[in-house]
Amino acid sequence: MSTTHSERLRELLEPLVSSQGLDLEEIAVDSVGRKRVLRVVVDSDTGADLDQIADVSRALSAKLDETDAMGEGEYTLEVGTPGAERLLKEHRHYVRATGRLVKFQLADGDELVARILKADDEGLDLEVPGVKGRRPTARRLAYPDVDKARVQVEFNRKDKNEKEEEA
Repeated sequence: MSTTHSERLRELLEPLVSSQGLDLEEIAVDSVGRKRVLRVVVDSDTGADLDQIADVSRALSAKLDETDAMGEGEYTLEVGTPGAERLLKEHRHYVRATGRLVKFQLADGDELVARILKADDEGLDLEVPGVKGRRPTARRLAYPDVDKARVQVEFNRKDKNEKEEEA
């Protein structure tokens, strides 16, 4: 059974990322002309701040320098977070997106935009926004019914604390 380059890199780097209190979300090696770029995406339940990104970047760079994991050629290491409109793939991603508005591509071909209220082992409790003055409705969505899910950016979103203060 052959192991891909990305899988070998994951095996090498994941313990370092975990030791920094972060999850290794994604690894990609891209060729840009003659140069290679190693992109590493990290996150945690509370997010990752710039200091954590810098610390993990230094640790990964040192580990890569002491091994031949990237080969002899020159490469650039980029470490970052998933971004605001992150794709939800793992259970932990859905848990982290609780309270957020998400666009779902459903397995039956339909599209749904709803707020995640709760994520458990079987699926999601959602609040579907009302249309034309109607009240929001509750909906249960099982994970197998989700083909793709992506967090939506909300510019006018009120934080939970603001809503509680207004009540």
